Amino acid sequence: MLSDAEKRKQISVRGIAQLENVTNLKTDFNRHLHFDGVKDRNVATSLDFYHALARTVWDHLCSRWIRSQQFYHREDPKRIYYLSLEFYMGRTLTNTMLNVNITAAVDEAMYQLGLDIEELEEMESDAGLGNGGLGRLAACFLDSMATLGLAAYGYGIRYDYGIFEQAIRDGWQVEEPDEWLRFGNPWEKGRPEYCYPVNFYGRVEDAGNGRRRWIDAHPVFAMPYDTPVPGYRNNTCNTLRLWSAKAPKSFDLGIFNMGDYINAVCARNHAENISRVLYPNDNFFVGKELRLRQEYFLVAATLQDIIRRYRSGDTNHLSFDEFPNKVAIQLNDTHPSLAIPELLRILVDLEGLEWKKAWHISYHTFAYTNHTILPEALERWPVTLLEHILPRHLEIIYQINSEFLDIVRSKWPNDNDRIRRMSLVEEKGEKRINMAYLGIGGVSY
Repeated sequence: MLSDAEKRKQISVRGIAQLENVTNLKTDFNRHLHFDGVKDRNVATSLDFYHALARTVWDHLCSRWIRSQQFYHREDPKRIYYLSLEFYMGRTLTNTMLNVNITAAVDEAMYQLGLDIEELEEMESDAGLGNGGLGRLAACFLDSMATLGLAAYGYGIRYDYGIFEQAIRDGWQVEEPDEWLRFGNPWEKGRPEYCYPVNFYGRVEDAGNGRRRWIDAHPVFAMPYDTPVPGYRNNTCNTLRLWSAKAPKSFDLGIFNMGDYINAVCARNHAENISRVLYPNDNFFVGKELRLRQEYFLVAATLQDIIRRYRSGDTNHLSFDEFPNKVAIQLNDTHPSLAIPELLRILVDLEGLEWKKAWHISYHTFAYTNHTILPEALERWPVTLLEHILPRHLEIIYQINSEFLDIVRSKWPNDNDRIRRMSLVEEKGEKRINMAYLGIGGVSY
């Protein structure tokens, strides 16, 4: 009677690959097991084998990844930036092996090593950074753009915990945190050299010449982690960049030495809660505040990165005249709509552009996809909350709304009811900003 391991050695499910590739894969696998995991076959677990295999497959991505970025840097094509609060990428190992066309070779290599490829695939934690169609659509778009060879980048948040894990207790469903990073993520590369400050709160003062100055703000740092997105059997490998929130001062030694251990890390927890979970409960004020901070955190860090890339290298983009011709920013639903006032703030307050020119650049840079018209699903932020967290952005939204309503009045004069319905600012009851209206009115596509 053959054991399960002996049975697996009798047949390779996915076919026989070229011997040279299989030999190289086995060599690379053992190298990663020994030198990355610092283990051998006697003590290694299935998780160790999975990580060794993931790093082996990663090796096949690196040259594609580097060459793709070199090509974009040299040719300077128009780049697509896909902003989404969700990216439901799913498991990476199987998809990557398929896209780089090494599935059969890896299967044969693992078979010759006495390992079950399907068992190793099951060791990967599902990156549940989305909860449905919105996140899955974003992931599919990234795959498709890489397969088409487009210069595309995805931008989202690297949540510490995924959507949730379901448990049943006493007959009731309870939600548990999805600790997808518990054993590390072999598919990401931290990029601390591209860490950016993101400001919250504070107040605004006049800076002259139509500019405003945002002062007394509280900064949080956005640390990027890159994940490769290979195209299907081509040489393109694009990037999904996810931001993780970091505190400027993570530990207060003075307070700690006074015995106040909780407050010694309070500032760090307040900052890093931004990237803690996807969709925090917003049935109360602090939940709403956290979700709004998440959305601005994503767009503020991303726009700094986009502008850095626009100005980098040999492109010599010293002005923003070519910005809409080189940059296309796709907003996936209402969550990243704050990117519109944020880009206007950068262009007017920091770069010194006149409002009319800044609006032309912004309007022709952004595109927006609306995913629902259900009233309960459309974001409508209280004006008081926006004024508290993002005072300058509220001023910019008011200016956008004023100019938008002037256009409405010119087309439908004396129709005050239409003006009320189409205004970005809802006046009935508590004043709110309709983010879907901002997304539609602030983009050209």
